[in-house]
Amino acid sequence: MTYRIESKHVLLVLGVVLMVSCHGLEELNENPNQIGSDNVDPNLLVPTVIRGVGQNIVNLGFGDMAGVMQHTQKDGWSSGHNAYDWSNDSHSWNSYYRLLTNNKTLIEKAENENLDFHHGVGLIMKSYIFGLITDLWGDAPYMDALRGAEGPEFFDAPFDPQKTIYEGIQADLKKANLLLSQNQDSYFSVQSDQDILYGGDVMKWRKFANSLSLRYFMRLSEKEPSWAQQGIIEIVSNPQLFPLIKEFNDDANMAYVGNTRDDAWPTNTKFDADPQGAYFRIKMAKTLVDRLQDLNDPRLSVWANRIDVPLELESDAPDDTDYVEDGRRHVSQNIVDAYEATVGFSVDYDSLYVGLPTAMTFGAAYNLSENVNQGTLNLHVSQLNDRYKEASGPLLMARLISAAEVNFILAEASAKGWVNGSAESYYNEGIRQSLNAWGIGDTYEDYISGPAAYTEPDDIIIQKWIASWSAATEAWLDFRRTGLPDLQTGEASKRQALPLRFYYHIDEIDNNSNAEEAINRLEPTQFKGDDVSNNSAWSKMWLLQGTGEPY
Repeated sequence: MTYRIESKHVLLVLGVVLMVSCHGLEELNENPNQIGSDNVDPNLLVPTVIRGVGQNIVNLGFGDMAGVMQHTQKDGWSSGHNAYDWSNDSHSWNSYYRLLTNNKTLIEKAENENLDFHHGVGLIMKSYIFGLITDLWGDAPYMDALRGAEGPEFFDAPFDPQKTIYEGIQADLKKANLLLSQNQDSYFSVQSDQDILYGGDVMKWRKFANSLSLRYFMRLSEKEPSWAQQGIIEIVSNPQLFPLIKEFNDDANMAYVGNTRDDAWPTNTKFDADPQGAYFRIKMAKTLVDRLQDLNDPRLSVWANRIDVPLELESDAPDDTDYVEDGRRHVSQNIVDAYEATVGFSVDYDSLYVGLPTAMTFGAAYNLSENVNQGTLNLHVSQLNDRYKEASGPLLMARLISAAEVNFILAEASAKGWVNGSAESYYNEGIRQSLNAWGIGDTYEDYISGPAAYTEPDDIIIQKWIASWSAATEAWLDFRRTGLPDLQTGEASKRQALPLRFYYHIDEIDNNSNAEEAINRLEPTQFKGDDVSNNSAWSKMWLLQGTGEPY
C-alpha cells in the first residue's frame, strides 16, 4: 500500500520538533507561544514521523548501505559509499532522536485522549526508530532518552544495553498489536489523508507491527536462538492474533511527491540537473549486476539501463584501432592491454549490462571510459534506470518492510525447523512478492523455474539481499548475522572486511559522559585497525559477540 507525501502533511509542528543538543537527547524548554504537546493535533504528527523515517531508510539503503552491500557504487566522491571510509564524525543519530521526540508527543497525546489508533502507530514508529538506532550503533540511550525537559539530571542519558532495547521493542510491538486489534470503525479521529503509509487502515498497521516483531526475532536468532525461536513460533502459530504482511499490497511503502527538493527522490535530475549530480555518480555495482545476470533476473532491467555503447575487442586489428560503428566501440588488443595494466581491472564486454567493481581506485575510468571526470556518464557502464532521474514515480518509494522480507524470514525459520511449512514454498513466495512489488509479477513462473530455483538455505539470504534493493540496510544486518552474501572488499576499501556498525559520533562522546562505558562494552575484531578505542566500525556490538559471524 502506497500513499504520497502531500506538502501540507509534512509541515513541521514547531513546538513539537524540539531541537536537541549535541547529545542528541535533551529537549529544550518549550516556548509557551508555540504549539505544544497539549494542543497539537496528533494527526499532524503521524506524517511528520513517517516521512522522517522513510527518508532515513532511503538515505541509508540507497546510500552508504547500498555501497557496503554492493548494490551500487559511486564513481565520484565515493569514499564513504564504496570504501567504508567512516569515522566518528560520519554518522550522527541526532535526526533519529528528533523523530523520537515528535513520536513521544504523539504517544502522549494519544494516551491522554484515548486514541488507540494513534497510540498503536506511535508505538510501531518508536520501535522502528529505536530498532534502527541499536541496529546501527549498538547500545544507546533508551529508557531515559528524551527526558531532558525534566531536568539536568537527564541530560546525560545512560546507554542502555542492546538486549534491553530489543526487549522494549518487542514489548511495544505486542502492545501495538493489541491496541490495533479492534474493528476499523471502533477507532475515531483517524484522518486517512494524514496517514501517508496506510491511509488509516488499522489492519495494515497491525500487520506492520507483527512483521516488524518477526524481523527483530530473526535478528536475534544467532545471539539468542531460544528467545528468537519462541517469539517466531508464537507469531506464526497464531495468524489470527498476529497477522503478518504476506502480500505486496500490504508493504509499508512511502511514496515521494516530488514537488520540492525535500520531498523528491534523492537522485532526481529535476532539482539536481548537474551532470556530476547524484544520479550520474551512482552506478549499478558489478557484484549485483553479475549475480542478476547469472540468475536471468528480470529486476535488472527495472533497476538499471542497458549500457549506451558496448565494447567489442578486435584482437586481430592493427594497434590503436578505436572506432564506433553500429552502436559499438571497436578496440584493438593493445588498447585493452594498456588499460588493464594501468587500471588493474579487466574490460567487460557484456553487450547489455556492466556494473562498477567494488571500491576501485579510479572508478570514473572503468571499462575504457573516455570521460574520466568524477560522477559523469560512462558510456560503457550501466547507469541507473531512467526512472531514478524522476522526482517521483510508482516505484520510487521508501520501503520500510515488505511481504518479500516476511516470506524470506519464514523460509529461514522453516529451514531452521522452527515453523511448519516448506522453506522452498516460503522462498518462492518471497520471490513472487518481490517481483510483484517491482511490477513484473508476470515473470515469476519463468524465473523460478530457472537458476533461481531453491536448492539450499543460503539461497534465501541471497534472494533477500537482492529483494532489498533501495533498502539495503536490512541486507547489511542479515550479512552481519549470517555472513551472506560472501562479499569481498575492493582495493580502496578502508579495511579488508565489511564494517559492522556506525561509530558513535564525536559530539556524543564529547558531551555524554556515559558514552565511554558503552564503547568499552564493544568487542574489537582483527579489523579494528588504527581506531584508537573500541569505537570502531569493525567492533562487535552485543548482538554479534560470540556468534562467530560474519567474522
